[in-house]
Amino acid sequence: MRFNLRNTLFIGLLMFISLSFVKKLTETIYFEVPKGWPRPHYNFKDNPLTEEGFQLGRNLFYDPILSKDNTISCASCHLQAMGFTHVDHALSHGIEGRIGTRNSLALMNLAWSKSFMWDGGVNHLDVQPIAPITSSVEMDETLENVVAKLQKSEKYKILFEKTFGTSKITGQRVLKALSQFELLLVSSNSKYDRVMRKEVEFTEREQKGYVLFKTNCASCHNEPLFTGEKFENNGLTIDSTLNDIGRIKITNKKEDYLRFKVPTLRNSQFTFPYMHDGRFKTLTEVVKHYNSLGNNKNLPKQLSKPMNLSDNDRVDLVTFLKTLTDTEFLFNKRFSYPRE
Repeated sequence: MRFNLRNTLFIGLLMFISLSFVKKLTETIYFEVPKGWPRPHYNFKDNPLTEEGFQLGRNLFYDPILSKDNTISCASCHLQAMGFTHVDHALSHGIEGRIGTRNSLALMNLAWSKSFMWDGGVNHLDVQPIAPITSSVEMDETLENVVAKLQKSEKYKILFEKTFGTSKITGQRVLKALSQFELLLVSSNSKYDRVMRKEVEFTEREQKGYVLFKTNCASCHNEPLFTGEKFENNGLTIDSTLNDIGRIKITNKKEDYLRFKVPTLRNSQFTFPYMHDGRFKTLTEVVKHYNSLGNNKNLPKQLSKPMNLSDNDRVDLVTFLKTLTDTEFLFNKRFSYPRE
């Protein structure tokens, strides 16, 4: 009996040491859903979050090694302080000064997204990076070449070993690591959020703007994510140079002509320029556009009724939109360029 007990204790000790060692190798991250928010669409069982995976994805996100000539990274078009989008030009820029056809979307709260890109051409976060990596006007690279370059890097061999338990680098692992970084880009601590948690109160103008928002905007930009994950025609005239006809390219359905994804309004104070082609530079211009829409049978019913906002109303609405700014998110060093 004493022999068996000693062996049992010894085996238990070995298991404890083994589990502790494994824990040191991969530190699990539990994804926290903000109170009152819906359940995320992303299936974390297929890609469990770990600190090592997050840090690998973070390094990849900021590394121009993903592009053909090693000059363009994901962060080149997705700057943290700007809500992970760009601000210095209307359309995305790629290698060799090539210009894309659309404005880059802001990256945040992606665990709740069912589709990606302005036209919804990608339906899963884990494969979304393939689009910019292989685009001839963005990174102009192949996933195969990206893997080959990473395999030559001692730094990435170590990072992949820490994350996946093997230094073998594959395209799937590259994509899953990028997802792990992007999934944790959660913005949920703006003034609006603090008001909803009853920690602070809106000013008089912010409250008036909130009422206007709920009356005129919330049907498409649903709280608390401020997007409905839908595709709508928002009344913009087609740009004769770009000739971008929207989601119809993906679905071939005539009703999707000039429909684009409804973007989140979170951090919109800093995610200019606006719209799929970046034609508006300020929130005031955006509000004026929607306020100018009259009766139009081609518009969704939410926009078919004129808003009739006064000058003061427009100011109040923009004032409310600024309460969606989450400075903690925009300047969180955990999401910034990884310093060695």
